[in-house]
Amino acid sequence: MKLAHLPRTAVFARTALFTALSLASLTPALADQPVSSPDQRAEQLLKRMPLQDMQHMVQSYNDMMTSKQPPGSIGAAGYVPALPKLGIPALQENDAGIGVHNYPIDQGPGKQPAHVRGEAGNATPLPSTLAIAASWNPQVAYAGGRMIGGEAHRQGINVLLAGGINLTREPRDGRTFEYLGEDPLLAARIDGGEIRGIQSQHVISTIKHYALNDQETNRTTVSANIGEQAMRESDLLAFELAIEDGHPGSVMCGYNKVNSVWDCSNKHLLSDILKGDWKYPGWVMTDWGADHGVQDAMAGTDQVSGVDHSTGFSLGQNFSSFGPPLQQALEKGEVPKSRLEDMVHRILRSMYAVGLFEHPPETKPLDVEADALVSQHAAEEGIVLLKNEHAQLPLHKDLKTVAIIGAHADVGVLSGGGSAEVWPIGGPAIPAVKTPDWQWKVYDPSSPMKALQKLLPNAKIVYDDGSDPAKAAAVAKSADVAIVFATQWTCEGVDQPNLALPDNQDALIDAVAAANTHSVVVLENGGPVKMPWLSKVDAVVEAWFPGARGGEAIAGVLTGKVNPSGRLPVTFPQDEQQLPRPQITNALDVDYNIEGAAVGYKWFDKKNLQPLFPFGFGLSYSRFDYSDLHVSAQGDHVTVSFKVSNVGPREGKDVPQVYVSLPGDLGEAPHRLAGFEKVSLQPGQSRTVSVTIDPRLLATFDVSGHQWKIAAGSYPIQVGHSSRDFVLKGEATVAAATMAP
Repeated sequence: MKLAHLPRTAVFARTALFTALSLASLTPALADQPVSSPDQRAEQLLKRMPLQDMQHMVQSYNDMMTSKQPPGSIGAAGYVPALPKLGIPALQENDAGIGVHNYPIDQGPGKQPAHVRGEAGNATPLPSTLAIAASWNPQVAYAGGRMIGGEAHRQGINVLLAGGINLTREPRDGRTFEYLGEDPLLAARIDGGEIRGIQSQHVISTIKHYALNDQETNRTTVSANIGEQAMRESDLLAFELAIEDGHPGSVMCGYNKVNSVWDCSNKHLLSDILKGDWKYPGWVMTDWGADHGVQDAMAGTDQVSGVDHSTGFSLGQNFSSFGPPLQQALEKGEVPKSRLEDMVHRILRSMYAVGLFEHPPETKPLDVEADALVSQHAAEEGIVLLKNEHAQLPLHKDLKTVAIIGAHADVGVLSGGGSAEVWPIGGPAIPAVKTPDWQWKVYDPSSPMKALQKLLPNAKIVYDDGSDPAKAAAVAKSADVAIVFATQWTCEGVDQPNLALPDNQDALIDAVAAANTHSVVVLENGGPVKMPWLSKVDAVVEAWFPGARGGEAIAGVLTGKVNPSGRLPVTFPQDEQQLPRPQITNALDVDYNIEGAAVGYKWFDKKNLQPLFPFGFGLSYSRFDYSDLHVSAQGDHVTVSFKVSNVGPREGKDVPQVYVSLPGDLGEAPHRLAGFEKVSLQPGQSRTVSVTIDPRLLATFDVSGHQWKIAAGSYPIQVGHSSRDFVLKGEATVAAATMAP
């Protein structure tokens, strides 16, 4: 979220800091409450607000980079002080990519922050958001959102800067782990679930970063250039569907430009599309320091975030755009009062809709065990089994010796860096390392080795740190099976130079595989990686950044206690040459017209490229078959039903996927994901799945007509295990139709 070159620090003394300002008397606001809509209640309260109080609501202060907060602040990322006379509670805004962000506060140059000295954090990290997407299960996303929303509420936070949904156009993006993959439908359904979960706890969620904030390289200056049709059918479609599903209270506009106009100054994105076409009722906040002048208000931005409370400066600005410049613009009539009223109305409306007035945060102890189990379940559902030759997994119970190699697997699991980082309860597994760009590299204290020992009590488990490939190979040679843990650390503010595993880990895996033919690789990584050693190992387990109980989740999958059911939410390329841009763009413009709406698997299908692993792919310890396809089409209403059967020996979960092709050459690629469902089945059990296709997935966006347009014709339907493995084929005869944008 924040600028990469600045320290991300936060004070998390979330205990008795709810002062009279932050928990102001709500009597005046509650007195206005005949049961009415959030809009009506906001309008009633707005009528009683003087101009200065309205201006008060459209700036949030950045209090996480100082050890001294103003009264009522709890030291989170953003703070809008309460207005006690009007009964308006403070907004306490905090990062929440995978949990309640809680970086330690820096004590000054050359001094270590308190947590590095061994103090524990106070929040539960979920697996990476990409791992949640790999679950293909909106219910898992909802449970995760509900958990972090509950932890936030118990720590005084009522706005979470969650809901990251930028599509994976650039798999080397340092924030890929915070996002939800490459497909608009999958990303939207997972994001909608998470947002609904957060807001069920009376905590507002954002959705971010609107829009096309798809790489970290030059993120505050780069212009993402793309045509209107392609934008509507890809990145904007993800936002549109997720907003409809999750109803987030706020949209965060990004740092970058779109077609040469800053996101937060972009009237086309904010006013024409978001608030106009989509009728979005909530408010638009800037990312921290992403404002570019008072004109942002007229473009559609409602609140500037990250203002220094002592100087009034916004990050990178002489003053906050909505401080003195807005006041002067109001006085001159350059910004009408009605626009300011609309800005404040939108903020109040979301506060009422989510229940901030009636349900103020309460300081309560966290249910640490229950929250950790939510995280563990999410990790178990998101782990993807990529290879399993010779039935190497699950590990046999009669193994005598198991070698665990690399990645600090004796003590913990890796997490991603940046504003999504969560300092774990119990403290990091090893001392955290601060990188030159102000990021922290943290290992969550959940040991895969210890968890494996519990599940394989009769096996001798030996550990080698993997720093010397020859030594690791010697350890592996004497074991029945060797498990190499390999990591790729990614973080906000910096992109990966390539898709290779860093730190000579490919050589380590090669050495171990040469020494032991029964070798398994477990990946803890932020996004797709190359695997030059793939043919030399028996099994590969994609664990992502697995969160608070990641070690237990990994051990469960390795031993068969958990039948893996994750599916890839991103394509794994063979190498960078298969990408639309073989080298990451380091210029002031990035051309997304190269692939247009053909993001991820659609690009690979369009160009007939063979990926390392396709979108939607994932293995199981059981087997699933599909039959009895029925396609029903009435106008533009298409329903696909079919039977899913577990024909294998074990209980398991499957993710049948429905893809649709547009007639002729209308589509951006040969086919689009049009529906999916996660199904749990006992051996021999069958279940009928029914999927209704959103009409926009049958349509193209007609720019000149400013509408979605469905062509009459035959639409091929395919059902399969991934975007490259189809079992059932049918078609739908669809009538011509148009829809509002």
